Amino acid sequence: MRVLARKRMIATTSWIATSILLASPSVADHELLDRDLKDGQALYQEYCASCHGSNLEGQDDWRSPNSDGTLPAPPHDETGHTWHHDNQLLFDYTKLGGSRALAAIGVQDFVSGMPAFDDILSDDEVWNILAFIRSTWPERVQKIQASRNPPHQ
Repeated sequence: MRVLARKRMIATTSWIATSILLASPSVADHELLDRDLKDGQALYQEYCASCHGSNLEGQDDWRSPNSDGTLPAPPHDETGHTWHHDNQLLFDYTKLGGSRALAAIGVQDFVSGMPAFDDILSDDEVWNILAFIRSTWPERVQKIQASRNPPHQ
C-alpha cells in the first residue's frame, strides 16, 4: 500500500511541476473577473466547506494519502496548492471531478476523492466559487495564480 501511495504522490508531484513549468507568464484572469463573490461564498459553504473547511483550511494531513489511496481535501487558502493551477484546470477539476479531469490531461494513476459537480452546479456557479476562493488570497498570490492562465483571446 505504501508503494502505491508513494507512486501516486510522485505522479501528482510530477503533474503539478509540469503544470507550473508550462504555465504562461502573461497575466490573464478573465474567467474570474466580474463574478458574484457573495454567491460564490454561499455556494462554497453549501458544496465545498464540508470537505475543504468553512475557512478554506482543508482537512488534516492533506498531503498524506488515506487508507484507500485518496488524499484528504486540500486547503483552498494560500497554504494549499489551489493557486498553483490555472483557472481552466480548477474549473474542470470541480466540474468533472478529480479523476475525470486528470484523465483528460493524461494522468491515469491518481485516485481523486474530488466528486464531479457537473450535474449540480452551473458553469457560472463554479466560476463564482473559484472567484470567491481566489478573492481570499493575498494580492501577491492572486498575481502568481493569474500568471498561470493563458491570455484571453
